[in-house]
Amino acid sequence: MASAAEQLAANMNFGAFGKAKELQKRIWFTLGALIVYRLGTYIPIPGINLDAYAAVFETTQKGILGMMNMFSGGAISRMAIFTLNVMPYISASIIMQLMKTSVPSLVALNKEGETGRQTINQYTRYLTVLLATVQAFGISVGLESSQGVVEDPGLFFRASTIISLVGGTMFLMWLGEQVTARGVGNGVSLIIFAGIVAALPTAVFQALDMTRVGQFSFLGLVLLTALAIGLVLFIVFIERSQRRLLIQYPKRQHGNKAFGGDSSFLPLKLNTAGVIPPIFASSLLLLPATLAGFSQQTTGGGWWAETLRIVTASLGQGQPLYMIFYGGMIMFFAFFYTSIVFNPEETADNLRKNGGFLPGIRPGKRTAEYLDYVLSRLTMIGAIYLTAVCLLPVFLVNAYSVPFYLGGTSILIVVSVTMDTVSQIQSHLLAHQYEGLIKKTKLRGRRR
Repeated sequence: MASAAEQLAANMNFGAFGKAKELQKRIWFTLGALIVYRLGTYIPIPGINLDAYAAVFETTQKGILGMMNMFSGGAISRMAIFTLNVMPYISASIIMQLMKTSVPSLVALNKEGETGRQTINQYTRYLTVLLATVQAFGISVGLESSQGVVEDPGLFFRASTIISLVGGTMFLMWLGEQVTARGVGNGVSLIIFAGIVAALPTAVFQALDMTRVGQFSFLGLVLLTALAIGLVLFIVFIERSQRRLLIQYPKRQHGNKAFGGDSSFLPLKLNTAGVIPPIFASSLLLLPATLAGFSQQTTGGGWWAETLRIVTASLGQGQPLYMIFYGGMIMFFAFFYTSIVFNPEETADNLRKNGGFLPGIRPGKRTAEYLDYVLSRLTMIGAIYLTAVCLLPVFLVNAYSVPFYLGGTSILIVVSVTMDTVSQIQSHLLAHQYEGLIKKTKLRGRRR
């Protein structure tokens, strides 16, 4: 027999959505925030010759810089105020997550509950400003070293560029937090999602134009479309896959009545980390590539310029170093983020306190070891899946010169964020229907 929650979920329709006024407000707020973000990607920083910059970008858009341009919704190709996007914030979050487990003062703060987490979040914001300032300074120097891009090079241009780019990043960080609190879905993920979706029509038209002029065969276009659809289905299947561990609760005797004796399941996702590992990996790859993406146009010499040229070549699309770094960091962050969101010892302790146990496994330490054993193997499968999906565009671009936007990384982010947002919308609808049932029950009780 279906549970009450399942029955309510089955009865959801547009009528229920029309009555959920709070959910409608949240959706409109989210859409408004994303529109503001998209408008910002078309506002260039001051002092840039856009035609000269477009010519420079055409020669430097391969590799990680092209992927960052995809994540930023084309802001890098227009050198907009949102060029850095939320990547400095993501980098700062990674660093703080690492420090929370190793720095004693931060470990103590993390154990203080909500107050400690707020303090750590504030430290993350300060670190975001620092990282964004460093990256913005690097971009300003790179732009000045590119022939004809900056109309009036100098201290004023560097200061205005740093203020514009850091201000844009901090505004997006604030906007993402507002969407998470007052909208639907994860704000930071939705900002990246909006940038990718906005670029998809251009990629589709580019693929059709390549087919029309003969650069890409019609059969290849059909196979690419089938591959994209198959990849979406595969991602949905993996993201919904779970290992369900049976949990038993012992019976308790109170007088002549027996209570308990129920069983439930502990669901362990195949990909617990979700879309976070590729985003984290991309964010860290952006740090050395910020200057390297423009180094090919550098007019000066010296060891610094030569180092940047080597980094650019090494992080080019399809280069072994690019694939090793990107794949390795995805694997690392898959395990790292999973260890943060799921603690086997804490879960085993909660089960023991509530009287639950895994059949055949002793409560306490043995349960924690078994959970860690199962989760490690699931995470390995999930990490391999993420790496394979995210490196797929590399092979497609090298073999068939397909548009980069149709790659596995962008599809993974779009599908994962869509599933998460839809799940949150369903949760809001379910909560609204529960509230309606409670109100009806209260009214019936008063009539009686």
